[in-house]
Amino acid sequence: MKKIVTLLTLVSLCYNCQPNKDLWSIEEELVLQKNTNFYLDLAYHHAPVHYQDVDRTGSHGLKGKADYITRYDFDGDLNARNNWNNILKSNRKAKAVGYYSVVETSTHYFIIYAFFHPRDWTDIWFLYRLDEHENDLEGILTIVKKDTSIYGKSIAAVTVFHSDFYSYKAPNTGITNGNENIDGTLTWQNHNGINRFKTSAEAKGHGIKAHAKQQPGGSDYIIYYPSKTASEYPSNSYDRNVKYKLVSIFENGGMWDQRFNTSLFSNAKSFQKSYGNGTANAPWNWDDKNDGRRKGLLAGGLAYYPAHLVDEYFDHLGNFSKTYTYNPYLGIE
Repeated sequence: MKKIVTLLTLVSLCYNCQPNKDLWSIEEELVLQKNTNFYLDLAYHHAPVHYQDVDRTGSHGLKGKADYITRYDFDGDLNARNNWNNILKSNRKAKAVGYYSVVETSTHYFIIYAFFHPRDWTDIWFLYRLDEHENDLEGILTIVKKDTSIYGKSIAAVTVFHSDFYSYKAPNTGITNGNENIDGTLTWQNHNGINRFKTSAEAKGHGIKAHAKQQPGGSDYIIYYPSKTASEYPSNSYDRNVKYKLVSIFENGGMWDQRFNTSLFSNAKSFQKSYGNGTANAPWNWDDKNDGRRKGLLAGGLAYYPAHLVDEYFDHLGNFSKTYTYNPYLGIE
């Protein structure tokens, strides 16, 4: 009966579609839409509660605004070379988003979350330009083990702290050190009935660690909570309830589609800039400077080959496949 209903639905859709589309292309579009919706729900279910430290000292911090997470096109254009100056403008609100992507094997999901800032900055005047750069993107890889539930269980995470990766395990998983030492254990916070692990980003440079290993210094910090629809702007540097909207890296016209846009990216992997020393890398160019050269450990491996990276970083993962069934970075869809 289910097959008959599905066929009738497809026939109905095909009747109203363009003549050059056949039944099977319509079915492929439906499958893609189903996957897109599921992966958003999956990313939302495992998205972290994100603590963002804020520093209001120095002119380059813009009284805290330079530490607010936002879109890379917050100013309405895809020119990465004007973000340093445009975030100055009072009418440019840094509404919060978190970019995400999903890679899948038969045993696990690997979810990237990435947070953007228009400035990586300092309040030390003689380090202006030297220890600053326009645009900043740091993030997290969350490892989810499939089980009998719909969305599986978060078992570990790897955070991006500039040119270093830090690894963490969830409590009571049995996971042990692989070729890298585990840096700590994830801590959790309940949000709307979902237990989410907590991450924390430093002010100025915005490197990310687990909250248990890096906590805001002082009372001026923001707590961001994930949302599938809402993108909010902090009321001040002490706002403890700001929603960040989950935005797919692979949405039409999104970050991945724009990688060859030379106004936004350099060499299709690092954000363009007009100011400072250093660069902000896209997730497919994130790299730990000293974790080795094996598959998954080269620049971009966290995006292209996350299962291989995780297999290097952790041991006692249980049933663990490194064959990708869905990996849009590699064109496996």
